[in-house]
Amino acid sequence: MSLVRAREVVGLIGGSAITLWLVFGAVHLWLGYLNLYGPGLPMGDVTYVYLFWVERGLLGNEWVGIDTSWVYPLLALVPMLASYVFGPDLYGSTWLTIVMMLNAAALVAIIGVQERARHAAIAWWWMLYLVLLGPIALGRIDAVTVPVALVAVMLIARHPRWGGALLAVGAWIKVWPAGVLLAALIALRDRGAVMAAAVGTSMVVVAAGIALGGASALLTPITEQTGRGLQVEAPISTVWLWAAAAGEWAARVYYDEGILTWQVIGDGSAQAAAAMTPLLALTVVVIAGLGLLAMRRGVDEVVLFPVLALAMVMALITVNKVGSPQFATWIAVPVVLGLAWQRWGGVSFRVPAVLALAIAALTQVVYPVLYANLLSLELGMLLVLTARNLLYVVLLGWAVGQLVMLCWRPARAAALEPVRAQEGASA
Repeated sequence: MSLVRAREVVGLIGGSAITLWLVFGAVHLWLGYLNLYGPGLPMGDVTYVYLFWVERGLLGNEWVGIDTSWVYPLLALVPMLASYVFGPDLYGSTWLTIVMMLNAAALVAIIGVQERARHAAIAWWWMLYLVLLGPIALGRIDAVTVPVALVAVMLIARHPRWGGALLAVGAWIKVWPAGVLLAALIALRDRGAVMAAAVGTSMVVVAAGIALGGASALLTPITEQTGRGLQVEAPISTVWLWAAAAGEWAARVYYDEGILTWQVIGDGSAQAAAAMTPLLALTVVVIAGLGLLAMRRGVDEVVLFPVLALAMVMALITVNKVGSPQFATWIAVPVVLGLAWQRWGGVSFRVPAVLALAIAALTQVVYPVLYANLLSLELGMLLVLTARNLLYVVLLGWAVGQLVMLCWRPARAAALEPVRAQEGASA
């Protein structure tokens, strides 16, 4: 077989929707197996913490997010409750099934429903990203928000109201999709439709929370974060981890029983933790300001939106005193958006795509199998975590750097019409 013919066969197989669905099933079976039977208790939050919260409500009539303050927004209860439909013994399996169904909807949004997949290369990238990230890709509440946000960004060009509503739903499950929503409100010409849908959706959620008696708990996902210390995996914590390994600054790793997570403490850590929330807010304001300046200078929305969305998401990850490994799942959303829109004149997202894959692989090394080695401050794991956190910084720097360059780029005339036309023809 000639080289040209071999490439044609590879292209035919790789672009087949059937092939992608088979790979999708294999990826989710593998990640599901790792979550249920792999070492390191990768699904502990789901099968212990989430299940405890659900049974506390069902059996004890005390609902988190309604009767008590909670670290998650109100709608996070929905997938947690849905996973209980077959009882506590199958809670983990039901959770994984729900996430797989949501990811299937996201795959449809990416490749369409025709025999030849639209954006096949992007779908292959996403499958690889999930495998490299490992069980954490499915085993946290973030795994629910990512496919919701993926569907949102793939729809938002043709259906801004649906995009805005879905991003609002995602933000009411876990806050981070609000960063993508803010980017859309700045970059897109249809921001009015996005805003109306997001506000309308939020009003429904708030009304439901008040009707259930949870008015006082609606904002606790934000207020609950302010008093936290430095979580072990957060980029800012890297300094104190190395200090602890060196026996300096009275630094040490400890388990916080109140919020059920590992943190690091030492000289200056309390001051750093207190500074992170206002620093994050300032970073978001600066990024939003750059986005507004680029928009005012006439930068195409097809160019601006993916870059601004990536900058927002990376700020929420990097400039944060919480550094849970599942945060890496968020990166898939702006990268998929950027890869999809780059063919219509957007910024090339090849660099972010490669960096994201490296981040995913390093994150799986850190968690869950070798997490105990990190907590023991082993040199190899400190190097892996440091490399991963530096890549977070690099990816944030890339996005912000692109925004700065866009602010000085001459105005261009094209917008989302080619995207709308192509997506409409392929639907």
